[in-house]
Amino acid sequence: MGAHPKRKISKMRRDSRRGHHALEFPQFITCPSCRQLTLPHQACHRCGVYRGRQVVEMNDARSAQ
Repeated sequence: MGAHPKRKISKMRRDSRRGHHALEFPQFITCPSCRQLTLPHQACHRCGVYRGRQVVEMNDARSAQ
């Protein structure tokens, strides 16, 4: 036999448990070199700068867009 609940879980107890399941919106920061919105703790996808240093070489055609 499969498992059966001993008692019914009320809607309040069920929903209180699921209170932390909501998705969070991503937080964006402004890149100091190109003023583009980017994710924190990651190199800028437009100019390749992270913490004031050029860490990713970007070709001119892509950075001009």
